[in-house]
Amino acid sequence: MHIQFHDLFESMEAQLKQGDFTQATPETLVELVARLRPKDAYDEEEIQDRLGELIELLITKPHHATILHDYIMLTLANYQQISLYADSTLLGNESFFSELTRRIGNHFLPPLRDQSQLSDLFRQVFCHRYDPVWLDHIDLACWQELMTLIIQPYGRIDLRVQAREQVLNAMMVISYRITALSLDPEFAHAYPDLNEYESPFLIQNREILDFIQRYREYTSEENLRWPPILPDEKQALVMLDQCSDVLSRIKRGTRRSGVSLSLTNILLKMDQCLTRIELLFYLLLDDAIQVQDSLIALLRQLSKTQLDATSIRGLVSANTELLARQVTENASRTGGHYVSTDKQGFVDMYRSAAGAGMIIATMSTLKILAGRLTLAPLSQAFIYSMNYSLGFMLIHILHFTVATKQPAMTAAALAATVQQNIGNRAAQMAELAELTVNIMRTQFVAILGNISIAMPTAFIITSFWQMSTGQPLLSPQKAEYLLHNINPFTSLAIPHAAIAGVCLFLSGLIAGYYDNLAVYRKIGPRMRQHPKLNQWLGAERLDRVAGYIECNLGALAGNFWFGIMLGSVGTIGFILGLPIDIRHIAFSSANFIQGLMCVNGMPDIGLVVVSFLGVMLIGLTNLLVSFGLALFVALRARQVKYEQWRPLLRLLLTHFMTRPSDFFWPPKEEKTITSLEDKSSSHF
Repeated sequence: MHIQFHDLFESMEAQLKQGDFTQATPETLVELVARLRPKDAYDEEEIQDRLGELIELLITKPHHATILHDYIMLTLANYQQISLYADSTLLGNESFFSELTRRIGNHFLPPLRDQSQLSDLFRQVFCHRYDPVWLDHIDLACWQELMTLIIQPYGRIDLRVQAREQVLNAMMVISYRITALSLDPEFAHAYPDLNEYESPFLIQNREILDFIQRYREYTSEENLRWPPILPDEKQALVMLDQCSDVLSRIKRGTRRSGVSLSLTNILLKMDQCLTRIELLFYLLLDDAIQVQDSLIALLRQLSKTQLDATSIRGLVSANTELLARQVTENASRTGGHYVSTDKQGFVDMYRSAAGAGMIIATMSTLKILAGRLTLAPLSQAFIYSMNYSLGFMLIHILHFTVATKQPAMTAAALAATVQQNIGNRAAQMAELAELTVNIMRTQFVAILGNISIAMPTAFIITSFWQMSTGQPLLSPQKAEYLLHNINPFTSLAIPHAAIAGVCLFLSGLIAGYYDNLAVYRKIGPRMRQHPKLNQWLGAERLDRVAGYIECNLGALAGNFWFGIMLGSVGTIGFILGLPIDIRHIAFSSANFIQGLMCVNGMPDIGLVVVSFLGVMLIGLTNLLVSFGLALFVALRARQVKYEQWRPLLRLLLTHFMTRPSDFFWPPKEEKTITSLEDKSSSHF
């Protein structure tokens, strides 16, 4: 590969000789980066070759290095730099929803470009979506060599002073912004100690302003020297470190105190500001290595954040990461109760699932009876939703288990275990394999408990109805319709089961959200202080009710909204004219028995086999979709890489080939496994 740079340096030299950069255009810099940009952003060899050719040219022709330095400095001198360093690549002062609305509007009608801002020039130079990727793949030694050649220690000092002044102004802006964010009531609520002691977020502003004043004195025209005799920066950096430490404590403390979307937005802004001001600090120091490293880090960071500055997905992802982590943390703690590790736990899970199977068969019958009512679509959806919601809430109150509710919880627990042992790969994989086997075995017995009791209960209820009323529970046409709906070959049973899996996943997130809300909004203590509730229930009874709500609000809300989703999806599809509905394994198993009992004549053996196969495939789809979505969110929230799962799959396959019974029945030897609840409590 051979890239010509000579014409670019000739153009730069010609512009430098003119001496007038007021009308400077960025085309030369844009073209320089375009020639350095590889065809494949992940091809490290091509990246190093292109950059190596430029470095070789600058070494063999030192005059070109001087030209490049002066050209960059003169170009920078003709742009306003503060917005690039302090504004455009950091979240602004708007709330999350205001910023989201603004970005959506900018996608339809892009804002005007400001040709006087360096941020606009930067977006033109690094305009490709994969620029952050290949910049990250540049070897550190190549970066340092290039920086050494470009940074001329005895170049235009006047331009350096002007550039440093822009950096100082940006630091001042960011410092004030850090102080303002720390005074937000949400931030103070998250860390009350700031009200008792002098806040480091306030002190850092004082120290940084003092540093900026003394730095300007030492680099003023009356005292101009190179390198400058820098004032002591240690105190300001110490205060920034203390701010970062407080920020880390707040993030860890959200597990106990909860978190809101507005607080996550504040924490994200604060983290960005602290990182940026520290990078700008090191640009001003007298250490050449630190200056180079800071420039490299700043360039990489700017290339990423410039693209994210207009990205809707980037805004949502960044703001919801901590909230998603908190939601899945609540789910992972709940998930510990959905995993059995011994025979006693296996039996207990079967009993819990069996109890749920009885209620589900009753709910299925009530839905069939509700279908006989002549109601408007929305009224019918309301009746179906309340049947499901109240039934699922009753299942939770009685400490029973719905099998398909497990994946959304156990996936979060699985991801939490991945993160805990992230430093010890062998121990991580062994523990994950054992945990996964336990999860799959528990899931199997939960499904078995649901359907093994739901089907005979449905049989008993249907038989009792026929004996007591003298009429079948279902007309033959309705029975055939129910069986047709679970046929995997002639109906949309599998896609509808996938929709139910999505609803299961959403109910898991809703449960985690309300658990977080109960902690963050202090629902329990507020109920205990409520004067009317104290008057109606009495202090002792109210304390028990408040404690139960505080611990179970998420589960109750998740079950309630899951019932709403199951009861209304079909009606929404009918209103919109779309073929969408839900299929849930527990209800499908009950409908399977009810349909067979009410068809005309003796059911055909082929119909029985196909319908039962449909029930099994519906259950498998429910589990895979809900587990996959929950695991994806849990991994994203904990920033776990997917490559870590490949060795796990090999271990699971080996385990299945050698001891397949472990996936369906607890082993004879009890294995000691630390409870997931204890594990997950140590992650944050």
